[in-house]
Amino acid sequence: MESEFDQFARAVPGAVLIVTAESGGDREGCLVGFATQAGIHPPRLLVCLSVKNATFHTAERATHLGVHPVPRDRRDLAELFGGETGDDVDKFARCRWEAGPGGEPLLLDCPLRLSGRVLQRHPFGDHVGHLLEPVAVWAVERFDPLEIGAAAAIDPGHEP
Repeated sequence: MESEFDQFARAVPGAVLIVTAESGGDREGCLVGFATQAGIHPPRLLVCLSVKNATFHTAERATHLGVHPVPRDRRDLAELFGGETGDDVDKFARCRWEAGPGGEPLLLDCPLRLSGRVLQRHPFGDHVGHLLEPVAVWAVERFDPLEIGAAAAIDPGHEP
């Protein structure tokens, strides 16, 4: 029988993903283009954040990150988290969310979401990889993820 993490990992390749973080009362979130399952036993997920993104600075201090494949019918979420910058906009005032196990915002309109404890951070040039240990996975309902190619037309809040 497929576990909730297995279901999550199957959705990751090719999906538009939103990563969220919280530290010291600062909440941030952004689209990520680089993420992959990085282990089976134990399960691990690697998400990479641009060092130019406002989310990066909060994620560097966070103990947990939220990871959300965006549903195909919620392009508005992809545009909010990919086309706006937390430097100018409170993205979380424009969507439904709740605090996860580490305080990270979990987006309620994403039926598949993961809370991951940050185990390690690895610099990869203009991105930093965050190796996550799944703490909790919510597979609320089956859905089709928005494919990463559909996000190509979103103007980023920051220069890549």
